[in-house]
Amino acid sequence: MPKVIDHDQRRSDIIDVTWALIVKGGLEAATMREIASEAGFANGALKHYFPGKDEIIQGTYDRALGMMSEGVATAVGDATGLAALRAIVYASAPLTEEAIVAGRVLLSFWERAMSNDDLHQAYLSHLTSWRGGLRTYIEQGRADGDIVTPTPDEQLVDEIVLINVGANVMSLIAPELSTPALLEAQLDAFFDRITTA
Repeated sequence: MPKVIDHDQRRSDIIDVTWALIVKGGLEAATMREIASEAGFANGALKHYFPGKDEIIQGTYDRALGMMSEGVATAVGDATGLAALRAIVYASAPLTEEAIVAGRVLLSFWERAMSNDDLHQAYLSHLTSWRGGLRTYIEQGRADGDIVTPTPDEQLVDEIVLINVGANVMSLIAPELSTPALLEAQLDAFFDRITTA
């Protein structure tokens, strides 16, 4: 009787290996040969589960986003307005070791996305969704009277995105200049500014 292979589990195992390689040595460490070797496959066997490296990178990126999304969803819960905005901003910031590691994977994905249109479009789709959620919570916070800054909504969205992306990069490149304590202080100052008349 032929052996039954769980393809979804195999794909998950390949992503686990790719994740570990990226965290340890960056995207350049996650060669197809290394991924296959670490996953216990013959060199060409990965093609049974992923058409190529970009699809493996996409799967690894999706896992990083999924981890972040779960954390955000748990933090936000049923909150709306300012409370939801605070929750999503702090939960998506690199304030924990897990979030910093996920940021390492995201940084590698961004590098690959610069030269791959499909990966670039995948990130733009995520960015559009993220910005839309931020905009909704800001609008709710204004309607509730909690957000009172005269700064336009779109500029606030830009600030949050730039703080988050910059913090992810700095937490990896110069962690001594972007400690969780410093980032929390910056986020606290941002929220003080937008909630004080």
